[in-house]
Amino acid sequence: MLVGPVQIRYGPHMTDTDIKATRPTDRAPKVGIVSLGCPKALVDSERIISHLRAEGYELSGDYADADLVLVNTCGFLDSARDESLEAIGEAMAENGKVIVTGCLGAEPDVIMKQHPGVLAVTGPHQYEQVMEAVHAHLPPQHEPFMDLVPPEGLRLTPRHYAYLKISEGCNNRCSFCIIPHLRGDLVSRPLAHVMHEAERLVNAGVKELLVISQDTSAYGVDLKYAESQWKDRSWRTKFYDLCSALGELDAWVRLHYVYPYPHVDEVIPLMAEGKILPYLDIPFQHASPKVLKAMRRPGNQVELTERIAKWREICPDLAIRSTFIVGFPGETEEDFEMLLDWLQEAKIDRAGCFRYEDVAGAPSHDLPDHVPEEVKDERWHRFMQTQTQLMQTRGETLVGRTLPVIIDEVSDGGVIGRTQADAPEVDGLVVLPADTPTRPGEIITARVLSAEGSDLVAEAL
Repeated sequence: MLVGPVQIRYGPHMTDTDIKATRPTDRAPKVGIVSLGCPKALVDSERIISHLRAEGYELSGDYADADLVLVNTCGFLDSARDESLEAIGEAMAENGKVIVTGCLGAEPDVIMKQHPGVLAVTGPHQYEQVMEAVHAHLPPQHEPFMDLVPPEGLRLTPRHYAYLKISEGCNNRCSFCIIPHLRGDLVSRPLAHVMHEAERLVNAGVKELLVISQDTSAYGVDLKYAESQWKDRSWRTKFYDLCSALGELDAWVRLHYVYPYPHVDEVIPLMAEGKILPYLDIPFQHASPKVLKAMRRPGNQVELTERIAKWREICPDLAIRSTFIVGFPGETEEDFEMLLDWLQEAKIDRAGCFRYEDVAGAPSHDLPDHVPEEVKDERWHRFMQTQTQLMQTRGETLVGRTLPVIIDEVSDGGVIGRTQADAPEVDGLVVLPADTPTRPGEIITARVLSAEGSDLVAEAL
């Protein structure tokens, strides 16, 4: 069940049904799963349930029906940690047999102190340890000739799009972030491994691949860009080669979490040629040099503005999504105004904004001059107002144009799709008439009739 753009729950839900202490012996063992956090955590959950199904376990959508519950936690922000602890508590209360994994699992003492009855705690992307814990508390009943798992594995996203995780961890040390502490340094998957998974997904009907990691453009640095074989060719495990190889598949390819290193310039021609989508998700975080320095982030916004302008000369349809933090320690009104001015100057097409959270363990926790909560709120509202105006202006430039649209939902209330400039859950939508002859996953051509904030109203051609 989807409950938000960055939080996904699948499996158990609240129930008052009594829980039996033992499971019947005439059915396969059932596992429920609660998946919290970002798309990278979602991919971890997909891998876990694929392992479970391959070993004959069934997935339960109800606490009462599950023999055991897995909670895949998030621990990036204090609010996410609190939500994860609450989810563990709910699973304990409703079922009682709980295994915890994910980012918060890197701090088992925190979990065990509040929930001492959990069966086991494992860290992020520790699939083997998760399965060992499941085996210990709920032995499998595997029938290899009857338990079928599709080659692409099991997924928690709609059939027509999938997240493709290319690496784990991060080498950056941003002062507000504890991801390296939770997930470690960068560990890239060899290009051939990524491409074989991508091929399986496309062959299974996936129309859109969303490339994710903690730092997508750093892909392969840890492997020193080692070569691997795919389709009788040698490819470097490198950002450009990956984009080029993915561009050979018959699918939309969308790039997320791309740091603006100089070599990112190399992929813009691939977008102009239609090999990959003209879309870059770049977490700029701020525009003030002083704030960026305190964040331990690279930041020459004048240079970035010039680069973005050159990108758009090469690929005029390029859409740039970003995320920003307001209320960072030491941020002044002048710093914030600089951010708003740059947002408009660079014409950032899509932007998410977060109020700074003082995460325990992050270096920024010890910085002076923390911004009062009421000032954070006021700046957040001003940021969103500016961004809404920018999205409306961009939408109005599209009125009358014909665009490819991928269909996400078809119902009596209408048809919902997305343009190439819109990622699922976080960006805008395209609303079409309910009688539009189409189905989820189909890519159609539509004419834009009007713009309403971040969304477009269109008709199919």
